[in-house]
Amino acid sequence: MKQDIVKCFAQEVIMSICDEIGKDVFGILIDESSDVSKKEQMAIVLRYVDSRGLVKERFIGIVHVTNTSSLTLKEAIDTVLTNNNLSMAQVRGQGYDGASNMCGAFNGLKSLILKENKSAHYVHCFAHQLQLVIVAVAKKHDDAKEFFEQLALVVTVVCGSCKRNDMLLEMHKKRVEEEIGQGEIETGKGLNQEGSLARPGDTRWGSHLRTIISLMKLFPEVVKVLAYIGKDGLSAYNRNQANGILAYFNTLEFVFVLHLMLEILGLTDTLSKHLQRKDQDILEAAMLIKGTKRALLALRKDGFPQLFEKV
Repeated sequence: MKQDIVKCFAQEVIMSICDEIGKDVFGILIDESSDVSKKEQMAIVLRYVDSRGLVKERFIGIVHVTNTSSLTLKEAIDTVLTNNNLSMAQVRGQGYDGASNMCGAFNGLKSLILKENKSAHYVHCFAHQLQLVIVAVAKKHDDAKEFFEQLALVVTVVCGSCKRNDMLLEMHKKRVEEEIGQGEIETGKGLNQEGSLARPGDTRWGSHLRTIISLMKLFPEVVKVLAYIGKDGLSAYNRNQANGILAYFNTLEFVFVLHLMLEILGLTDTLSKHLQRKDQDILEAAMLIKGTKRALLALRKDGFPQLFEKV
């Protein structure tokens, strides 16, 4: 009964969105992935300008598909648009990731739609392009690649069990209480909140910055937990992992790359957030990219000595 009510509400909301678009033009944003049951699915978002001139992005549903080939996705999109009294002829923009089945020059979803509607211009998300560049560059540099591999391993080893995670949080809580009592850190609304190590993921490159920040915040406790695992771990494999991470922590490369990545990812994360703003235009985005490139070049020329001083 509840599911039927929710379904009715969803249909009413989608109908309202499509009525607002009417016969006007719109853009489509598509992403595909598998759910927890390993079923392929496609999320569809419509981007349009309403009667007051406001840009809106509205999620209209998830469609299960038998596979993620471009032809299957195209057929599913046609069905969704037809069922909601919309037409492919109204599409003026396409936004996907860089996968070949989505933006392939010959048989990609982009190309299939362009054959039907020449006005459905494809724009690769600037923030996603930035992410691909950062991932590609980081994985090609040996020190950076090792750093991010060790970073992911730290999260797995330290937060691999509830006991270790609780140990980490309890030690951090005691340290914060001691520093507050000694007047070494400030107190106030939103400060000194409890938080564990953030897990990084390549699909959201900004997560690596959050992992680095949380590691620096919890570093003394992380070292203590690793030392505990290295001495009293349940298996030789876990003990070796913990001792290997501790040995890496004692290297100049780790300290240098840690601060370097904090600087670089801080700049690129700010740019990424700006590029994802709904009110962002192409000219402003181009200026932001140029500004970030200048900042990175300045870091390359002037930042390395400062980073070595930190080390």
